[in-house]
Amino acid sequence: MVQVYDAECPWGPDDDFFQAVVDETTAVRVLDLGCGTGRLTVALAASGHTVTGVDPAGASLAVARARPGGERVTWIEGTAALLPDRTFDVAVLTSHVAQFFVEDAEWARTLADLHRALVPGGRLVFDARDPADRRWERWNPVDSQRRITLRDGGQVRAWTEVTGVRDGVVDFIHHYHFADGTELRSSAALRFRTEAQLRDSLCRAGFTVTHIHGGWHREPVGQGDGEFAVLARTGRLAPVS
Repeated sequence: MVQVYDAECPWGPDDDFFQAVVDETTAVRVLDLGCGTGRLTVALAASGHTVTGVDPAGASLAVARARPGGERVTWIEGTAALLPDRTFDVAVLTSHVAQFFVEDAEWARTLADLHRALVPGGRLVFDARDPADRRWERWNPVDSQRRITLRDGGQVRAWTEVTGVRDGVVDFIHHYHFADGTELRSSAALRFRTEAQLRDSLCRAGFTVTHIHGGWHREPVGQGDGEFAVLARTGRLAPVS
């Protein structure tokens, strides 16, 4: 599945967005939580930042370590609970990692760990799909049909099937059919939180939201890509006198 993920998810406008946000300050200490196979992680290190990539999937980290430039990154197999205190200037969660924290208690614990790991005034940047866009309605065997070309030239036929929608949670299965007849399925659940719910959760964790954009080109919410691109800081902003 790792080779399929890398082939299906090349560098895109979301990576450009996260790279640009981190690069607003030179040579910062960056945490990439849920770094996966390290596409963005390695690019951030190549830009001169001190980067740590954290992911619970050992297979993904093995690919990340083997990337050109992977030796510049500190890789940790695990979760946010392992993060050291007050170590990072910026934390990023990309590829809708925030939505995999389905339960509110789990999301709150992760935000608390991130707040603890960031320095005072540290920045948190993440993405989540806007539930108003109802993206999951296009995750069906017809609309989601796609062909993925692997690095070795092999073809994989794929589609997505939603198996349940409940209280902001969407359950789904990715289907993959390989040329040799192998069939694989990957099931998961995503939590679609509203803008108000995201703001509330961040406030409760001690963050101040600085911006929520509606797309990768910083459009207003509802006028972009059906995304929330969230930027926040630890602590409270001082009032303007």
